[in-house]
Amino acid sequence: MNKLLNNQNIDNFKSNSFEWRLVQVDMRDKLGSEVYESWLKKISFIEEFNNYILLSVPTRFIRDWITSRYLDQILQILKTYKKDFVRIEFRIVEPDHSVKTNDALEEGNLKENVSFIKDTYLQYNRIDPNKRFDNFITGSSNKLAYEASLKVSENISHYNPLYIYGGVGMGKTHLLNSIGYELKKNNKVMFISAERFMYQFVKSIKSNDMVKFKEYFRNTDILLIDDIQFISGKEAMQEEFFHTFNALLDKGSQIIVSADRPPNKLARIQERIKSRFSGGLVVDIQKPDLELRKKIIQKKAEELNSIYLDQLKISKDIQDFISTEVKGSIRELVGAINRVVSFSRIYEKVPNLSEIKVVLKDLLNISENRVTIDLIQTVVCKFFKISKNEMLSSRRSRYLVRPRQTAIYLTKILTSKSLPEIGREFSNRDHTTIIHSVKTIEKIKEKDPEMVDNINKLKNQILYNNKDNEI
Repeated sequence: MNKLLNNQNIDNFKSNSFEWRLVQVDMRDKLGSEVYESWLKKISFIEEFNNYILLSVPTRFIRDWITSRYLDQILQILKTYKKDFVRIEFRIVEPDHSVKTNDALEEGNLKENVSFIKDTYLQYNRIDPNKRFDNFITGSSNKLAYEASLKVSENISHYNPLYIYGGVGMGKTHLLNSIGYELKKNNKVMFISAERFMYQFVKSIKSNDMVKFKEYFRNTDILLIDDIQFISGKEAMQEEFFHTFNALLDKGSQIIVSADRPPNKLARIQERIKSRFSGGLVVDIQKPDLELRKKIIQKKAEELNSIYLDQLKISKDIQDFISTEVKGSIRELVGAINRVVSFSRIYEKVPNLSEIKVVLKDLLNISENRVTIDLIQTVVCKFFKISKNEMLSSRRSRYLVRPRQTAIYLTKILTSKSLPEIGREFSNRDHTTIIHSVKTIEKIKEKDPEMVDNINKLKNQILYNNKDNEI
Protein backbone atom coordinates (compact mmCIF):
# COMPACT_ATOMS: atom_id res chain seq x y z
CA MET A 1 0.00 0.00 0.00
CA ASN A 2 3.06 2.21 -0.03
CA LYS A 3 2.82 2.83 -3.74
CA LEU A 4 2.10 6.35 -4.89
CA LEU A 5 -1.62 7.10 -4.85
CA ASN A 6 -3.22 8.75 -7.81
CA ASN A 7 -5.83 11.47 -7.46
CA GLN A 8 -8.69 9.01 -7.69
CA ASN A 9 -7.41 7.29 -4.55
CA ILE A 10 -7.05 10.61 -2.78
CA ASP A 11 -10.58 11.62 -3.72
CA ASN A 12 -11.80 8.35 -2.25
CA PHE A 13 -10.19 9.36 1.01
CA LYS A 14 -12.73 12.18 1.26
CA SER A 15 -15.70 10.78 -0.65
CA ASN A 16 -15.93 7.06 0.12
CA SER A 17 -14.01 6.35 3.31
CA PHE A 18 -16.18 6.85 6.36
CA GLU A 19 -15.28 6.46 10.00
CA TRP A 20 -17.47 8.05 12.67
CA ARG A 21 -14.51 8.69 14.99
CA LEU A 22 -12.96 10.98 12.39
CA VAL A 23 -16.24 12.86 12.01
CA GLN A 24 -16.26 13.40 15.77
CA VAL A 25 -12.75 14.87 15.59
CA ASP A 26 -13.88 17.26 12.83
CA MET A 27 -17.00 18.27 14.77
CA ARG A 28 -14.87 19.13 17.80
CA ASP A 29 -12.38 21.10 15.67
CA LYS A 30 -14.93 23.05 13.62
CA LEU A 31 -17.69 23.64 16.17
CA GLY A 32 -15.54 23.90 19.28
CA SER A 33 -14.89 21.58 22.20
CA GLU A 34 -17.56 23.30 24.30
CA VAL A 35 -20.37 22.63 21.84
CA TYR A 36 -19.00 19.15 21.17
CA GLU A 37 -18.78 18.12 24.83
CA SER A 38 -22.21 19.57 25.65
CA TRP A 39 -24.20 18.31 22.68
CA LEU A 40 -22.42 16.58 19.80
CA LYS A 41 -20.61 14.01 21.93
CA LYS A 42 -24.03 12.55 22.71
CA ILE A 43 -24.52 11.58 19.04
CA SER A 44 -23.87 7.93 18.18
CA PHE A 45 -23.49 6.33 14.75
CA ILE A 46 -26.07 3.66 13.81
CA GLU A 47 -25.96 3.03 10.09
CA GLU A 48 -24.85 4.52 6.77
CA PHE A 49 -27.06 4.43 3.67
CA ASN A 50 -26.52 5.55 0.07
CA ASN A 51 -27.48 9.18 0.52
CA TYR A 52 -28.17 9.61 4.23
CA ILE A 53 -26.89 8.59 7.63
CA LEU A 54 -28.79 7.33 10.67
CA LEU A 55 -27.59 8.61 14.05
CA SER A 56 -28.90 8.29 17.58
CA VAL A 57 -29.28 10.71 20.49
CA PRO A 58 -30.54 9.99 24.01
CA THR A 59 -33.50 12.44 24.15
CA ARG A 60 -35.88 14.38 21.92
CA PHE A 61 -34.69 17.60 23.53
CA ILE A 62 -31.09 16.98 22.46
CA ARG A 63 -32.24 15.98 18.97
CA ASP A 64 -34.28 19.19 18.60
CA TRP A 65 -31.45 21.36 19.96
CA ILE A 66 -28.87 19.85 17.61
CA THR A 67 -31.25 19.96 14.64
CA SER A 68 -32.11 23.62 15.14
CA ARG A 69 -28.54 24.83 15.67
CA TYR A 70 -25.90 22.51 14.25
CA LEU A 71 -27.51 20.23 11.66
CA ASP A 72 -26.28 22.09 8.57
CA GLN A 73 -22.69 22.25 9.87
CA ILE A 74 -22.70 18.55 10.77
CA LEU A 75 -24.02 17.66 7.31
CA GLN A 76 -21.26 19.71 5.67
CA ILE A 77 -18.65 17.85 7.74
CA LEU A 78 -20.19 14.50 6.74
CA LYS A 79 -20.19 15.51 3.07
CA THR A 80 -16.40 15.93 3.19
CA TYR A 81 -16.22 12.20 3.86
CA LYS A 82 -19.04 11.13 1.56
CA LYS A 83 -20.42 13.65 -0.91
CA ASP A 84 -23.58 11.60 -1.51
CA PHE A 85 -24.99 12.42 1.93
CA VAL A 86 -27.98 14.74 1.56
CA ARG A 87 -29.64 14.38 4.96
CA ILE A 88 -29.24 13.15 8.53
CA GLU A 89 -31.88 11.15 10.39
CA PHE A 90 -31.97 10.80 14.16
CA ARG A 91 -33.31 7.97 16.28
CA ILE A 92 -34.01 8.40 19.99
CA VAL A 93 -32.10 5.74 21.92
CA GLU A 94 -32.18 6.11 25.67
CA PRO A 95 -28.87 5.24 27.37
CA ASP A 96 -28.59 2.27 29.71
CA HIS A 97 -27.91 3.74 33.15
CA SER A 98 -27.64 0.36 34.86
CA VAL A 99 -23.88 0.17 34.29
CA LYS A 100 -21.63 2.95 35.54
CA THR A 101 -18.61 3.19 33.26
CA ASN A 102 -15.14 4.44 34.04
CA ASP A 103 -15.98 7.57 32.03
CA ALA A 104 -18.93 8.25 34.29
CA LEU A 105 -16.74 7.84 37.38
CA GLU A 106 -14.14 10.16 35.90
CA GLU A 107 -16.82 12.71 35.04
CA GLY A 108 -18.00 12.59 38.63
CA ASN A 109 -14.50 13.50 39.82
CA LEU A 110 -14.36 16.46 37.46
CA LYS A 111 -17.58 17.88 38.89
CA GLU A 112 -15.92 18.37 42.25
CA ASN A 113 -15.74 22.04 43.28
CA VAL A 114 -17.67 23.11 40.18
CA SER A 115 -21.16 24.60 40.41
CA PHE A 116 -23.91 22.83 38.46
CA ILE A 117 -27.63 23.30 38.10
CA LYS A 118 -29.21 19.93 38.71
CA ASP A 119 -32.27 18.25 37.19
CA THR A 120 -31.74 19.65 33.71
CA TYR A 121 -30.74 18.32 30.32
CA LEU A 122 -28.22 21.12 30.21
CA GLN A 123 -24.87 20.13 31.70
CA TYR A 124 -22.21 22.74 32.14
CA ASN A 125 -18.87 22.31 30.49
CA ARG A 126 -16.56 20.32 32.71
CA ILE A 127 -13.06 21.67 33.07
CA ASP A 128 -10.99 19.87 30.45
CA PRO A 129 -7.76 18.58 32.08
CA ASN A 130 -6.10 18.54 28.64
CA LYS A 131 -6.35 22.33 28.24
CA ARG A 132 -3.83 23.81 30.64
CA PHE A 133 -1.37 26.68 30.70
CA ASP A 134 1.57 24.34 30.23
CA ASN A 135 0.33 23.13 26.83
CA PHE A 136 -0.86 26.52 25.56
CA ILE A 137 1.64 27.50 22.88
CA THR A 138 2.47 31.19 22.94
CA GLY A 139 3.66 33.67 20.35
CA SER A 140 3.52 37.40 19.73
CA SER A 141 -0.17 37.18 18.75
CA ASN A 142 -1.39 35.70 22.06
CA LYS A 143 1.35 36.45 24.59
CA LEU A 144 -0.50 39.27 26.38
CA ALA A 145 -3.72 37.24 26.72
CA TYR A 146 -1.71 34.31 28.08
CA GLU A 147 0.18 36.44 30.63
CA ALA A 148 -3.03 38.13 31.82
CA SER A 149 -4.78 34.78 32.22
CA LEU A 150 -1.82 33.40 34.15
CA LYS A 151 -1.82 36.45 36.44
CA VAL A 152 -5.54 36.03 37.19
CA SER A 153 -5.03 32.38 38.09
CA GLU A 154 -2.33 33.41 40.58
CA ASN A 155 -4.13 36.37 42.11
CA ILE A 156 -7.90 36.52 41.61
CA SER A 157 -9.51 39.94 41.28
CA HIS A 158 -6.18 41.33 40.07
CA TYR A 159 -7.85 42.16 36.75
CA ASN A 160 -11.61 42.10 37.13
CA PRO A 161 -13.17 41.43 34.78
CA LEU A 162 -10.65 39.95 32.38
CA TYR A 163 -12.04 40.26 28.87
CA ILE A 164 -10.38 38.17 26.12
CA TYR A 165 -11.46 38.57 22.51
CA GLY A 166 -10.41 37.13 19.18
CA GLY A 167 -11.62 35.16 16.17
CA VAL A 168 -12.94 31.63 16.13
CA GLY A 169 -10.41 28.92 16.97
CA MET A 170 -7.72 31.23 18.34
CA GLY A 171 -7.43 29.71 21.83
CA LYS A 172 -9.85 31.78 23.95
CA THR A 173 -11.63 28.73 25.35
CA HIS A 174 -8.27 27.08 26.06
CA LEU A 175 -7.24 30.06 28.20
CA LEU A 176 -10.56 30.16 30.07
CA ASN A 177 -10.29 26.44 30.69
CA SER A 178 -6.70 26.86 31.92
CA ILE A 179 -7.79 29.48 34.43
CA GLY A 180 -10.61 27.26 35.64
CA TYR A 181 -8.29 24.26 35.88
CA GLU A 182 -5.83 26.16 38.09
CA LEU A 183 -8.46 27.76 40.34
CA LYS A 184 -10.89 24.88 40.81
CA LYS A 185 -8.63 23.26 43.39
CA ASN A 186 -9.39 25.93 46.00
CA ASN A 187 -12.41 27.81 44.60
CA LYS A 188 -15.95 27.24 43.43
CA VAL A 189 -15.67 27.56 39.67
CA MET A 190 -18.42 27.89 37.09
CA PHE A 191 -17.44 27.59 33.42
CA ILE A 192 -20.36 28.20 31.06
CA SER A 193 -21.06 29.48 27.57
CA ALA A 194 -23.30 32.51 27.08
CA GLU A 195 -25.61 30.32 25.02
CA ARG A 196 -26.16 27.95 27.91
CA PHE A 197 -26.48 30.78 30.41
CA MET A 198 -29.26 32.10 28.19
CA TYR A 199 -30.94 28.70 27.96
CA GLN A 200 -30.90 28.20 31.74
CA PHE A 201 -32.26 31.69 32.27
CA VAL A 202 -35.23 31.04 29.98
CA LYS A 203 -35.82 27.62 31.55
CA SER A 204 -35.82 29.11 35.04
CA ILE A 205 -38.37 31.75 34.04
CA LYS A 206 -40.68 29.11 32.53
CA SER A 207 -40.41 26.91 35.62
CA ASN A 208 -40.86 29.91 37.95
CA ASP A 209 -37.52 29.09 39.57
CA MET A 210 -35.50 32.29 39.26
CA VAL A 211 -34.52 32.18 42.92
CA LYS A 212 -32.53 28.99 42.32
CA PHE A 213 -31.04 30.50 39.16
CA LYS A 214 -29.79 33.56 41.05
CA GLU A 215 -28.47 31.40 43.86
CA TYR A 216 -26.42 29.17 41.58
CA PHE A 217 -24.90 31.92 39.51
CA ARG A 218 -24.16 34.35 42.32
CA ASN A 219 -22.78 31.79 44.76
CA THR A 220 -19.49 31.15 42.98
CA ASP A 221 -15.91 32.34 43.37
CA ILE A 222 -14.90 32.21 39.71
CA LEU A 223 -17.29 32.79 36.80
CA LEU A 224 -15.96 32.04 33.32
CA ILE A 225 -18.32 32.87 30.44
CA ASP A 226 -17.42 31.95 26.87
CA ASP A 227 -18.73 33.75 23.75
CA ILE A 228 -20.56 36.55 25.55
CA GLN A 229 -21.59 38.06 22.19
CA PHE A 230 -24.48 35.56 22.08
CA ILE A 231 -26.46 37.53 24.68
CA SER A 232 -26.96 40.16 21.96
CA GLY A 233 -30.51 41.50 21.83
CA LYS A 234 -31.78 39.52 24.85
CA GLU A 235 -32.82 42.44 27.05
CA ALA A 236 -34.29 40.49 29.98
CA MET A 237 -31.31 38.20 30.15
CA GLN A 238 -28.89 41.12 29.91
CA GLU A 239 -30.68 42.69 32.87
CA GLU A 240 -30.16 39.55 34.96
CA PHE A 241 -26.56 39.19 33.77
CA PHE A 242 -25.82 42.79 34.77
CA HIS A 243 -27.07 42.22 38.32
CA THR A 244 -25.25 38.88 38.57
CA PHE A 245 -22.09 40.59 37.34
CA ASN A 246 -22.37 43.33 39.98
CA ALA A 247 -23.18 40.86 42.77
CA LEU A 248 -20.09 38.82 41.98
CA LEU A 249 -17.84 41.89 41.84
CA ASP A 250 -19.22 43.07 45.19
CA LYS A 251 -18.33 39.78 46.86
CA GLY A 252 -14.85 39.74 45.36
CA SER A 253 -15.42 36.96 42.83
CA GLN A 254 -13.33 36.85 39.67
CA ILE A 255 -15.07 37.18 36.29
CA ILE A 256 -13.44 36.14 33.03
CA VAL A 257 -15.25 36.71 29.74
CA SER A 258 -14.43 35.80 26.14
CA ALA A 259 -15.93 37.18 22.94
CA ASP A 260 -15.25 37.43 19.24
CA ARG A 261 -14.90 41.24 19.31
CA PRO A 262 -13.92 44.07 21.70
CA PRO A 263 -16.55 45.42 24.16
CA ASN A 264 -17.29 48.59 22.19
CA LYS A 265 -18.08 46.50 19.09
CA LEU A 266 -20.66 44.28 20.79
CA ALA A 267 -23.98 44.78 19.01
CA ARG A 268 -27.32 45.14 20.80
CA ILE A 269 -25.80 44.83 24.26
CA GLN A 270 -26.54 47.41 26.97
CA GLU A 271 -24.04 50.23 27.24
CA ARG A 272 -23.66 49.69 30.99
CA ILE A 273 -22.60 46.05 30.38
CA LYS A 274 -20.08 47.12 27.75
CA SER A 275 -18.82 49.76 30.19
CA ARG A 276 -18.30 47.09 32.89
CA PHE A 277 -16.35 44.94 30.44
CA SER A 278 -14.18 47.87 29.39
CA GLY A 279 -13.51 48.72 33.05
CA GLY A 280 -11.36 45.62 33.50
CA LEU A 281 -8.45 44.37 31.44
CA VAL A 282 -9.26 43.91 27.74
CA VAL A 283 -6.80 41.79 25.74
CA ASP A 284 -7.02 40.32 22.27
CA ILE A 285 -5.68 37.28 20.43
CA GLN A 286 -4.62 37.91 16.86
CA LYS A 287 -4.22 35.38 14.06
CA PRO A 288 -1.09 33.29 14.65
CA ASP A 289 1.98 34.52 12.80
CA LEU A 290 4.29 32.15 10.92
CA GLU A 291 6.55 31.58 13.92
CA LEU A 292 3.65 30.56 16.15
CA ARG A 293 2.13 28.36 13.43
CA LYS A 294 5.45 26.52 13.10
CA LYS A 295 5.63 26.00 16.88
CA ILE A 296 2.09 24.61 16.95
CA ILE A 297 2.68 22.23 14.04
CA GLN A 298 5.99 21.06 15.52
CA LYS A 299 4.36 20.43 18.91
CA LYS A 300 1.49 18.45 17.38
CA ALA A 301 3.93 16.42 15.26
CA GLU A 302 5.96 15.54 18.37
CA GLU A 303 2.79 14.47 20.19
CA LEU A 304 1.84 12.22 17.28
CA ASN A 305 5.30 10.68 17.18
CA SER A 306 5.00 9.75 20.85
CA ILE A 307 1.47 8.40 20.43
CA TYR A 308 2.27 6.28 17.38
CA LEU A 309 5.77 5.32 18.54
CA ASP A 310 7.53 6.99 15.61
CA GLN A 311 5.41 5.09 13.07
CA LEU A 312 3.82 8.34 11.92
CA LYS A 313 6.51 10.89 11.12
CA ILE A 314 5.45 14.12 9.47
CA SER A 315 8.40 15.43 7.51
CA LYS A 316 9.88 18.89 8.00
CA ASP A 317 8.79 19.84 4.46
CA ILE A 318 5.17 18.99 5.22
CA GLN A 319 5.30 20.80 8.56
CA ASP A 320 6.70 23.91 6.87
CA PHE A 321 4.13 23.69 4.06
CA ILE A 322 1.16 23.48 6.45
CA SER A 323 2.42 26.25 8.73
CA THR A 324 3.09 28.50 5.72
CA GLU A 325 -0.11 27.87 3.76
CA VAL A 326 -2.78 27.37 6.48
CA LYS A 327 -3.03 30.96 7.72
CA GLY A 328 -6.39 30.94 9.47
CA SER A 329 -6.99 29.90 13.05
CA ILE A 330 -5.13 27.58 15.40
CA ARG A 331 -8.10 25.23 15.15
CA GLU A 332 -7.59 25.00 11.37
CA LEU A 333 -3.92 24.14 11.91
CA VAL A 334 -4.85 21.33 14.30
CA GLY A 335 -7.55 20.22 11.87
CA ALA A 336 -4.96 20.03 9.08
CA ILE A 337 -2.77 17.75 11.19
CA ASN A 338 -5.80 15.59 12.04
CA ARG A 339 -6.46 15.13 8.32
CA VAL A 340 -2.87 14.04 7.77
CA VAL A 341 -3.30 11.49 10.57
CA SER A 342 -6.58 10.24 9.07
CA PHE A 343 -4.98 9.89 5.63
CA SER A 344 -2.01 8.03 7.11
CA ARG A 345 -4.17 5.57 9.03
CA ILE A 346 -6.41 4.85 6.04
CA TYR A 347 -3.61 4.42 3.50
CA GLU A 348 -0.88 3.24 5.90
CA LYS A 349 1.55 5.89 4.72
CA VAL A 350 2.34 9.51 5.40
CA PRO A 351 1.14 11.60 2.44
CA ASN A 352 3.75 13.35 0.35
CA LEU A 353 3.59 17.04 -0.42
CA SER A 354 1.55 16.53 -3.59
CA GLU A 355 -1.09 14.52 -1.76
CA ILE A 356 -1.16 17.03 1.10
CA LYS A 357 -2.28 19.72 -1.37
CA VAL A 358 -5.30 17.64 -2.32
CA VAL A 359 -6.20 16.52 1.21
CA LEU A 360 -6.03 20.11 2.51
CA LYS A 361 -7.28 21.93 -0.57
CA ASP A 362 -10.16 23.67 1.24
CA LEU A 363 -7.81 25.02 3.94
CA LEU A 364 -5.19 26.34 1.57
CA ASN A 365 -5.25 29.59 -0.35
CA ILE A 366 -6.59 27.68 -3.35
CA SER A 367 -10.04 27.03 -2.01
CA GLU A 368 -13.34 26.70 -3.80
CA ASN A 369 -14.18 30.39 -3.70
CA ARG A 370 -11.46 30.92 -6.33
CA VAL A 371 -12.84 28.15 -8.54
CA THR A 372 -15.57 29.51 -10.79
CA ILE A 373 -17.60 27.76 -13.46
CA ASP A 374 -16.17 30.16 -16.01
CA LEU A 375 -12.63 29.15 -15.03
CA ILE A 376 -13.51 25.45 -15.34
CA GLN A 377 -15.07 25.96 -18.78
CA THR A 378 -12.06 27.96 -19.97
CA VAL A 379 -9.51 25.38 -18.79
CA VAL A 380 -11.48 22.44 -20.24
CA CYS A 381 -11.97 24.16 -23.61
CA LYS A 382 -8.27 24.93 -23.86
CA PHE A 383 -7.38 21.36 -22.87
CA PHE A 384 -9.64 19.81 -25.53
CA LYS A 385 -8.91 22.56 -28.09
CA ILE A 386 -12.49 23.69 -28.63
CA SER A 387 -14.12 27.09 -28.21
CA LYS A 388 -16.43 27.96 -25.33
CA ASN A 389 -19.24 28.69 -27.81
CA GLU A 390 -18.89 25.15 -29.15
CA MET A 391 -18.99 23.67 -25.66
CA LEU A 392 -22.12 25.60 -24.71
CA SER A 393 -23.89 24.97 -28.01
CA SER A 394 -26.66 22.39 -28.47
CA ARG A 395 -24.55 20.36 -30.90
CA ARG A 396 -24.03 16.73 -29.90
CA SER A 397 -20.91 15.87 -31.88
CA ARG A 398 -18.73 13.41 -29.97
CA TYR A 399 -15.74 15.75 -29.94
CA LEU A 400 -17.95 18.31 -28.08
CA VAL A 401 -20.04 16.04 -25.84
CA ARG A 402 -17.13 14.57 -23.90
CA PRO A 403 -15.47 17.93 -23.04
CA ARG A 404 -18.90 19.32 -22.08
CA GLN A 405 -19.56 16.37 -19.77
CA THR A 406 -16.06 16.68 -18.33
CA ALA A 407 -16.59 20.38 -17.54
CA ILE A 408 -19.94 19.61 -15.89
CA TYR A 409 -18.37 16.81 -13.84
CA LEU A 410 -15.52 19.06 -12.65
CA THR A 411 -18.00 21.80 -11.76
CA LYS A 412 -19.96 19.34 -9.64
CA ILE A 413 -16.94 18.10 -7.65
CA LEU A 414 -14.97 21.35 -7.39
CA THR A 415 -17.76 23.78 -6.48
CA SER A 416 -20.78 23.75 -4.20
CA LYS A 417 -23.15 24.87 -6.96
CA SER A 418 -26.53 23.13 -7.12
CA LEU A 419 -27.60 21.11 -10.16
CA PRO A 420 -29.97 23.84 -11.44
CA GLU A 421 -27.22 26.46 -11.01
CA ILE A 422 -24.79 24.32 -13.00
CA GLY A 423 -27.43 23.75 -15.68
CA ARG A 424 -27.99 27.49 -16.08
CA GLU A 425 -24.26 28.07 -16.62
CA PHE A 426 -24.24 25.43 -19.36
CA SER A 427 -26.80 27.12 -21.63
CA ASN A 428 -29.81 26.41 -19.37
CA ARG A 429 -29.53 22.64 -19.55
CA ASP A 430 -31.92 20.61 -17.42
CA HIS A 431 -30.65 19.23 -14.10
CA THR A 432 -31.22 15.67 -15.39
CA THR A 433 -28.66 16.39 -18.11
CA ILE A 434 -26.21 17.48 -15.44
CA ILE A 435 -26.77 14.26 -13.48
CA HIS A 436 -26.33 12.18 -16.64
CA SER A 437 -23.05 13.94 -17.48
CA VAL A 438 -21.63 13.37 -13.98
CA LYS A 439 -22.57 9.68 -13.97
CA THR A 440 -21.19 9.19 -17.47
CA ILE A 441 -17.76 10.56 -16.53
CA GLU A 442 -17.71 8.50 -13.32
CA LYS A 443 -18.41 5.30 -15.30
CA ILE A 444 -15.74 6.12 -17.88
CA LYS A 445 -13.19 6.77 -15.10
CA GLU A 446 -13.75 3.25 -13.76
CA LYS A 447 -12.64 1.69 -17.06
CA ASP A 448 -10.46 4.26 -18.80
CA PRO A 449 -7.10 5.24 -17.19
CA GLU A 450 -6.67 7.97 -19.78
CA MET A 451 -9.84 9.67 -18.57
CA VAL A 452 -8.60 9.46 -14.98
CA ASP A 453 -5.33 11.05 -16.07
CA ASN A 454 -7.13 13.82 -17.98
CA ILE A 455 -9.37 14.61 -15.01
CA ASN A 456 -6.35 14.79 -12.72
CA LYS A 457 -4.51 17.13 -15.08
CA LEU A 458 -7.55 19.39 -15.36
CA LYS A 459 -8.09 19.46 -11.59
CA ASN A 460 -4.45 20.36 -11.15
CA GLN A 461 -4.69 23.27 -13.58
CA ILE A 462 -7.98 24.55 -12.10
CA LEU A 463 -6.99 24.29 -8.43
CA TYR A 464 -3.31 25.13 -8.58
CA ASN A 465 -2.85 26.92 -11.91
CA ASN A 466 -0.24 24.30 -12.67
CA LYS A 467 0.20 22.68 -16.06
CA ASP A 468 2.32 19.80 -14.84
CA ASN A 469 0.93 16.33 -15.26
CA GLU A 470 1.24 15.46 -11.61
CA ILE A 471 -0.28 17.24 -8.64
